Amino acid sequence: MPSTELDQDLLAILACPETKEPVALADAELLARVNAAIAAETLKQRDGEVIVRPLDAGLLRQDGKVLYAVRGGIPIMLIDESIPLDQLT
Repeated sequence: MPSTELDQDLLAILACPETKEPVALADAELLARVNAAIAAETLKQRDGEVIVRPLDAGLLRQDGKVLYAVRGGIPIMLIDESIPLDQLT
């Protein structure tokens, strides 16, 4: 399975660990914006750590405020490693 694909059954049961809202695969436009900010070293995880590796994919929380990284086809659903999207300009 390519790293940008997630099993649909898995995706259907995933939820934000903080708010319990559903998550959905981020579209290509959002992923490009996030990876551009990562390349510029301006994007931080919730814990304040600067993100240095581009994302393969991302899971967007239903309210559109938070993104969870997907690396190697594995969703990283940790609150401290979530990406607050209010950082994007």
